[in-house]
Amino acid sequence: MSALTGLLYGCLIVFLGGWYLGQWSGNFSLLLLVLTVVTMAYWLVERFHFAPRRLAASLALEAQVETRRAQLAAKGIHKVDGDVGQARESLLAQPWWLDWTAGLFPVILVVFLLRSFLFEPFKIPSGSMIPTLLVGDLILVSKFHYGVRLPVINKKIIANHDPQRGDVMVFRYPLDPRIDYIKRVVGVPGDEIAYRNQLLYLNGVLVPSQPLPDFYNEDSLQYDKQYTESASGQSHRILVDRTLPSYARALDDYAFRENCTYTVDGLTCKVPAGHYFMLGDNRDHSQDSRYWGFVPDENIVGRAFLVWMNFGNVSRIGFFH
Repeated sequence: MSALTGLLYGCLIVFLGGWYLGQWSGNFSLLLLVLTVVTMAYWLVERFHFAPRRLAASLALEAQVETRRAQLAAKGIHKVDGDVGQARESLLAQPWWLDWTAGLFPVILVVFLLRSFLFEPFKIPSGSMIPTLLVGDLILVSKFHYGVRLPVINKKIIANHDPQRGDVMVFRYPLDPRIDYIKRVVGVPGDEIAYRNQLLYLNGVLVPSQPLPDFYNEDSLQYDKQYTESASGQSHRILVDRTLPSYARALDDYAFRENCTYTVDGLTCKVPAGHYFMLGDNRDHSQDSRYWGFVPDENIVGRAFLVWMNFGNVSRIGFFH
């Protein structure tokens, strides 16, 4: 068993090393599920096989010692050198390969359940959600807000809230579900979304926006035009780069591509059932639904709601819309 455990740890190290170096992609949810199952198997074998065997060996040792002492006492020898305590502890101790498998099972199980059904941490890798979220923000995502889903396969088993316009949502990128994206929901099923001349229209009505002081973008080292945008009772800040056109160079083919019409000044899309239209708050520096289409409900990961740390700027910690 020690050789098998060493081999499993070797495979894990090689896999994680290759993943970290970009040699191949990985699915952390699947990896965590596999670790949970493997350590649970060790834990069950330890609980019902190895631990009883070690206990039985310890009790047999104590019985042998007591028998020997009784035999010596019958011969008038009452003082016997030696302490069986250390030998008993040695017999009861877990070997290293059980310490690093069965011993880790409770911790891995708690992490798996928390991450799969309650909250999952993410790190913001790009500036597409500036000014709401900055590069380096460590955020928490509620996994149950939009319903409880089975890990790995992401199958919804218990419904909860539907995504609302204005929500900041993490989802699996429709063109490569191995990648997680984060954007803002601007269109729900049945909505008509238009983005023309850097202005957002919802069902034919211009979404109200108010200018704010320019925002200093540390990514681009320049000041960007900043606005407060209000849709469906929620307000949030956006950035607009007036030096760029609002034309979106979309992919030639994606699901429900026929629902969108592209013109030189922007696009108009009808959101299909079971899908959502997503935009980044950094409007002119975001690859979103304007380019690759709608997000299906089965790709939803959860609702982002909290920056829990930014090591470069701790003042970032807090809730956001």
